Amino acid sequence: MSNHDSGPQVLAEDTIVPESVMPSGQLPPMRSRPLPEAIPLRRMLGPSMILAGLALGSGEFVLWPYITYQSGFVFFWACLLGVTTQYFINMEITRWSLATGESAITGFARLSKHWAWVFLFLNIVPWMIPAWGTGAAEIVTWLAWGVEGEGAQYVIPLSIASLVVCGLILTAGKVVYDTVERVQMVLVLLVLVLVVLLAGWLLVAEGRVDAMSALLAGSVNFGGVPDSENLGAIMLLGALAFAGVGGTLNLGQSNYVKDKGYGMGKYIGRITSPITGQEEAISEVGYHFPHDQENLARWRTWWRAASLEHFLSFFLTCLVCIVLLTLIAYCLFFQADGSPTVGANQFGSGMGFIWAQSLELERLLGTSLVRFLFLGMGVAILLTTEFGVLDAATRISTDIVKVNWLRDSKLWTESRLYYLFLWGLIALGTIILIYGHKSLGTLGLFKYTAAMNGGVMFLYSGLLLYVNRFKLPPAVRMSAPRAAIMVWAVLFFGYFAVWAVRHVLSA
Repeated sequence: MSNHDSGPQVLAEDTIVPESVMPSGQLPPMRSRPLPEAIPLRRMLGPSMILAGLALGSGEFVLWPYITYQSGFVFFWACLLGVTTQYFINMEITRWSLATGESAITGFARLSKHWAWVFLFLNIVPWMIPAWGTGAAEIVTWLAWGVEGEGAQYVIPLSIASLVVCGLILTAGKVVYDTVERVQMVLVLLVLVLVVLLAGWLLVAEGRVDAMSALLAGSVNFGGVPDSENLGAIMLLGALAFAGVGGTLNLGQSNYVKDKGYGMGKYIGRITSPITGQEEAISEVGYHFPHDQENLARWRTWWRAASLEHFLSFFLTCLVCIVLLTLIAYCLFFQADGSPTVGANQFGSGMGFIWAQSLELERLLGTSLVRFLFLGMGVAILLTTEFGVLDAATRISTDIVKVNWLRDSKLWTESRLYYLFLWGLIALGTIILIYGHKSLGTLGLFKYTAAMNGGVMFLYSGLLLYVNRFKLPPAVRMSAPRAAIMVWAVLFFGYFAVWAVRHVLSA
């Protein structure tokens, strides 16, 4: 549950923060309030677990196991760099919200009003592609009819149904954040247990110590790139973006820590259902706290706790899952000497590699139950990821529109905007499924969604570096070592984005 009591806490003694302290731009200046007391770490758990749940269904269950299926661990060094870099990016997203109660995109909009529509576009276009619901639907048809059965005709109807079900669940919850947190925490804990048991069995019972050796070798194979016709530049850029969450969804960390009540976010209201929830007054612009000894002591406590929560809930969870799921793929598709198994290339370049994993598990354990459990786990991962994607993309768009263009509108509350964007995104996804799925295929939906988000990460890494290093007051701004890491993030994602564009243009 979040740490709000009953909406934002409004104090009569609000004072305006001078422009020389925090930027205003086109938005109203920030007001000053004391930083709330830090809360115990156990009550902070949630926002980072939601991000970890989003990561499970993209890079961790689909793209990185697929890359392993095609080329082993040749490119795994980039995966580890990607997820580590995302940890530091996400903490800089958290920094702005912890210090101001605003989303990071609102901070960008204080620099220039044009960033609002730029990020609105970049948030809608990649995430209107319903790759996860489609992947879940395809696996459901395998469970019912097999990979070569007549179930292909039901993929699109089931995909559309999954979008509608996700929308109904988000609409029914009284407080949207609480609904998302409960669903994602259950999923992440369940998947963690399953992948630990499955990977442990393959590594220990089957004696696949060679898989660990191959992974460690790939982890230090810096600069290695797969030599496979099925792994183009767009696929690899997308996998790097999804070594963690990816794209604008990382920026959703701002909205989650606000709704959880981190730092100055305690003064900001939450999005509630216009049908089942009670509307909360929401402040569209943020606050800052006086930099006296008491408030700065609270800031240091908040920052340490938020860093630890994100390290445990996001970084370690993502790292464990991505390592174990790729190890499972390697054990199933490669023999102890590093050569491919007999059926490794049987299912080509599509989503069939997931079916191939389930068949190999059935062969090794001698029971079809494990095949159904593995595929069932895949359905759960992909459906809840689609659920999380719909929520995160919707709340980011809502925040952008409300803060920048509809601050004074009493009709278009944040809750009403949220549900307008939610069902609008579902409608766009339905149109894409009807007219675009046949030409792209399910894996193609994943690939292009991920690649677009790789370029977005290059852009906002640079903006985070600027606002957190130069626009926050000295006591709370990004340190020099953190700034160096963010320079690395810009170069890392920038290099691969340019590399992918060059390959596309020269093709």
